[in-house]
Amino acid sequence: MRVAINGFGRIGRTILRQILVQPGHPDVDVVALNDIAPLDCCAYLFRYDSVFGPYPGEVRGEDGALVVDTRRIPFRAEPDITALDLSDVDVLIECTGKANTREVAGLGLKAGAKNVLISGPSDAADITLVLGANDHLLTDQRVVSNASCTTNALAPLLRVLHEDLGVAQGHMTTIHCYTGSQPMVDAPRASHARSRAGAVSMIPTTTSATRLVGEILPQLKDRISGAAVRVPTLSVSAVDLVLQLDKLPEKGLNAYLKERFVGSNLIGFVGDSAVSTDMRGRSEAVVIALPETIEKGTDQVRLFGWYDNEWGYSARVIELARRMVARDG
Repeated sequence: MRVAINGFGRIGRTILRQILVQPGHPDVDVVALNDIAPLDCCAYLFRYDSVFGPYPGEVRGEDGALVVDTRRIPFRAEPDITALDLSDVDVLIECTGKANTREVAGLGLKAGAKNVLISGPSDAADITLVLGANDHLLTDQRVVSNASCTTNALAPLLRVLHEDLGVAQGHMTTIHCYTGSQPMVDAPRASHARSRAGAVSMIPTTTSATRLVGEILPQLKDRISGAAVRVPTLSVSAVDLVLQLDKLPEKGLNAYLKERFVGSNLIGFVGDSAVSTDMRGRSEAVVIALPETIEKGTDQVRLFGWYDNEWGYSARVIELARRMVARDG
């Protein structure tokens, strides 16, 4: 699988790190990187990472390439990706966060890539897919959105709960670490609350997952409300999910979940009293904290799940890219 990455920010760098250090990716060949930041800065940020630590090998920028150990990956700084020849690329992973119009989202196709996979929500995509939720809808679409990290954490779990137990209604709050969309010091943003310094306050705000869950799972449209609180931690987020179910499992919710998702690479579990830093580097879409589960009355449950919004989300992007290439034969 030949991959190019456009935008070498948090997700772009995490995807490349996973491909290089995680087992199971010897067939993935990253053939191009593109970012408007200087090569020496991109090399530095890949080598030294404040979340995942230093890269366990050699990294340098040299003669228009990012050199990682023995791999030499061509690096370009093109504002317009159509200036590149991507005719040998199976999937362009679009990580700039700017693919919000069809014109921008389709630039990778114009450059010759067979497919474009957007690492975030985008109404300009042909379809939005979440593995374990609606990935069966992948057919011949060439511009695909992988939705948001929170939607990836919620949708696979909600799909199975609704199919097995029936979800009448519910509410989700994501407790989300701060991101690059927030300022380090108070500075103007479209949202007044998000204009406050991200590393010093808990900030009530909105989440795109509220809308996206209804699009991914139309059978649950308007049944799940949602909100977000941005918190002053560097990585790992959580979902606090309260549901009214048509019925509760006879054996108890935790026993049901562990049996239903045994061997799943999407839904994981932790039985200890874990905290967010314990979940850093977990590759599942969501990790259910079993001690936090509450069953109330005959139909109400509360579930709490951790998700590494960078590492886990990047794992989903790579998996979906594989699905798109496998579809093409």
